[in-house]
Amino acid sequence: MVDLLKGVRIVSFTHFLFGPMGLQILADLGADVIAIEPLRGSWQRGWGGADNKMVDGQSVLFLSVDRNKRSIAIDLKSPKGLEIARRIIASADVVATNYRPGVLDKLGLSYEVLKKENPSLIYGAATGYGPDGPYVNRPGQDLLVQAMSGLATITGTTETGPRPVGVSAVDHHGAALLALGIVVALFRRTLTGQGCRVDVSLLSAAIDLQMETLTCYLNGPRPESTVPPKWIAGWHYAAPHGIYATTDGHLAISMASLKSLGEALSSPDVSAYDEADSYVKREEIAACVAKVLATKSTAEWSPILNLHNIWHTPVNDYAAVADDPQVHHNSCFVTIPGATGTPIRLVAHPIRYDGEAAHIRLPPQPLGAQTEEILKEAGYSDAEIADLEREGIVYCHHPGRPKQPSQKVKRKR
Repeated sequence: MVDLLKGVRIVSFTHFLFGPMGLQILADLGADVIAIEPLRGSWQRGWGGADNKMVDGQSVLFLSVDRNKRSIAIDLKSPKGLEIARRIIASADVVATNYRPGVLDKLGLSYEVLKKENPSLIYGAATGYGPDGPYVNRPGQDLLVQAMSGLATITGTTETGPRPVGVSAVDHHGAALLALGIVVALFRRTLTGQGCRVDVSLLSAAIDLQMETLTCYLNGPRPESTVPPKWIAGWHYAAPHGIYATTDGHLAISMASLKSLGEALSSPDVSAYDEADSYVKREEIAACVAKVLATKSTAEWSPILNLHNIWHTPVNDYAAVADDPQVHHNSCFVTIPGATGTPIRLVAHPIRYDGEAAHIRLPPQPLGAQTEEILKEAGYSDAEIADLEREGIVYCHHPGRPKQPSQKVKRKR
């Protein structure tokens, strides 16, 4: 079992995708992540996508980002609830949040306050644009940041105009950076005993995703446009690098000399171009390639391209991805019993450690499933817990009890 972070306790004030996913990475690795949620649950519990897809009342976003965590539901607006949070934080190695800048500060839980009480505390703050600056009060959301960072522009084409990536790519990358930053801070603490504030923003994550293309743009002569032409995969790529239609699907063509590709396609037009033309005449070349590839099926073209050592692959939809033999071999998906009893299929932790995968100890938990357990660890007695529950300060999950009302979803952060 991979429990590389066993013994590390993280208190999470996170919602949406960015923060919860980052801490799920650390929870997968054995950290004890305590998710402090509002009495009606964190936002992701009520968001199942545009069609509000649910599995036994559990949203698909919640199932995506909240495994291996313990849930405690507290009213942080009440003095007693805030005191509970502080008692839980007292035993923590890490406090992490992706609330808007200033939210925890108003509750008296800023890094400046907490580090006075525990100088070795790691404080991870995930924000839209950073902890300060001219955009600090703007809503930080993946699509907005894809648009403002240039990512949507370079993903679109001259035909489509700007297009966002088809997933919340900035959230996902930001989550990985948040997890990385916290682990690095924990490592330094083992050497020095010193705590650290770790700041990760969606804007910085989006810029980091474009490191290669931005470095190309910022150095030397600049192109007239960073919008890729039709077929070509990116503004700084040469032909034939891109995606082309066949009679029954699409093929991605990657590394290929124009001479070899011309031979594979039996195309004098493609063969007529010199390698020096591959960028300056890429639209002409790509049009020639597209015209020929459109005459056969994907299955017909693949062995021909293999014979000529043309790097290529069919473009898979999700059904094909789910059935892909390498995906199965790598165990990219895992099916586990869900908290409600219904099996759920999840994306597995993507890294192997000495050949082992991180273990899913807990499926995403019902709201407040560990409230009593965590309160007892913080020193509360059974009688005190019962009083707190009766007063509406905390919510404890009891199987068979009617669920708390769902939190209203607001599509911004």
